[in-house]
This record gives sequence, structure tokens and C-alpha cells, in this order.
Amino acid sequence: MTATLLVSGPNRPGLVARLSDFVYQHGGNIVSADHHGERESDLFFMRLTWDAAGMTQGREATRAGIDELAAELSLKAELTWSDVVQRAAVFASRTPHTLYDLLLTWQLGELGGDIALVVSNHRSLESVAKHFGVRYEHVPFDANDRAGVEARQQALLDECRVDLVVLARYMQVLSPPFVERWRGRLINIHHSFLPAFVGAQAYRQARERGVKMIGATAHYVTTELDQGPIIEQDVVRVSHRDEVEDYARKGRDLERQVLTRAVRWHLERRVLVSGDRTIVFS
Repeated sequence: MTATLLVSGPNRPGLVARLSDFVYQHGGNIVSADHHGERESDLFFMRLTWDAAGMTQGREATRAGIDELAAELSLKAELTWSDVVQRAAVFASRTPHTLYDLLLTWQLGELGGDIALVVSNHRSLESVAKHFGVRYEHVPFDANDRAGVEARQQALLDECRVDLVVLARYMQVLSPPFVERWRGRLINIHHSFLPAFVGAQAYRQARERGVKMIGATAHYVTTELDQGPIIEQDVVRVSHRDEVEDYARKGRDLERQVLTRAVRWHLERRVLVSGDRTIVFS
């Protein structure tokens, strides 16, 4: 069993030493340590993982000690344990490729967490969820009762004790209150190399502009459409010979890979948000 600590805050001499020494003094054996300091902002980021089998104190005492040290060093700290598995819910609409990839990766034990629930505003993907033995809930979109729809969705998330919501080509815009409630725990896949070509017709826009590469972007959702902190991106080349359908086919490959990587990194506690950007210890 391992413990993972994510920290961020003002940079100063000795941070790595103080944090590492805490682990050593309490019987932990460090197995991974990644850190990054930014000159312009003078901020410090670190991901520290250690074997906790030999720890000389319990979890609550360890957490209290970390909190005390973080307060002394003016750091924000998040401590997690490998046997406490995060639970994700996937929101989807009609397109199945990103949902399939997430479910298959989860079934193979390679996602870093559990998929507890699939929620969709259509019934077309119910068979996909059932194939993988995952609970599927149909929550139709109602433009006249948006609050009621999101209340039903939130009730399902609460019931299933969900830690992360993944928008796998979910084609409805969530309300600001819902987004704020899930800030930092709500990941979307956008079929474009953001910040270019926002909105629903990204591939058509890209072809009309004659771009030579198309991309996909996984990002945390904020109240500003497609503008949240970017977790992962990738690109593939296209040419004048490609039609919009070719763009979409190539893009689907990117979307599923990029989204799955982003979800895995989040569930493995590899992502720190700093303002409008992320630090990813991948």
C-alpha cells in the first residue's frame, strides 16, 4: 500500500528536504518523487509517493502531521492512499468511442479507479454500459427544466459516491452551479486542439481553414465554454485530400486516447491545477 502527496505553493529553499524528511521520520520509504519550480510565478509543485507499510503512525496522525507541516510551509497539500479507490461517472450522449475506451481500460484494470455509473440523455449507449456490467441511467434533457435534470444527475452522483465526472462527448452544456460544484473534478474531451475551433463544429471549421493538423484536448470544465485548464492534448496530420468525415475518423482516435490518458492521470493523482493551467506529473 502506498501514500501519495500532492503539494503546491510558494517556492522556498528546503521544501523537498522537509517533505522527504517527514516521510523518512515516520517510517515511509519513498518510491517516487517529482517536483517542479516555476521561476516566473515562484511557485513549487510536488508529487511524492511512498511505501506506507512501515509507517510508525496511523493515517489520521499522518494526515494531521502533513497538514501541520503544510501550514508551516504555506503549502496546499492533498494526501491519498492507494487502497482508497476513486469512483468516476461518465456522462455520454450518442457517440460511443470515448465511452468504450474508458470502459475497456477500466475493465483491464488500467484506469487507476472505478467507473461506477454511466449517465446519458439518450438510450442508445445502454447496451454498451451493460456489456461491461456498469450501471446505466437515462436522464433525458429537458430545456424547460434544466435544474430538475441536473438535480436528478446530482442525486445519482451522490448515491454512487462519485469522485470524478467525465464528459465523454456529452453534448449538453452544464449549468454554472453544477460546474462550480464539480470544479477540478469534471473532465471534458473537446474535438479540437484548443484554444482554436471551440464549439460543436470543430472539424468542419478546421477543414474550412485548411489546417494541416487536427487535435483533441482533455480539460477541466469551467463556466467558460472549452476554456478550462488543459490536462492532455494530441494531434494528427490531415491534408487537402481529407473530407470532413476523414477529419472526424482521425479525430475519434485522438479523442479516446487523450480522454483516457487525462482521466487516468487524474485518478492516479498526477495533476495539479495552477490558475488556468495544469502541472501533470505523467
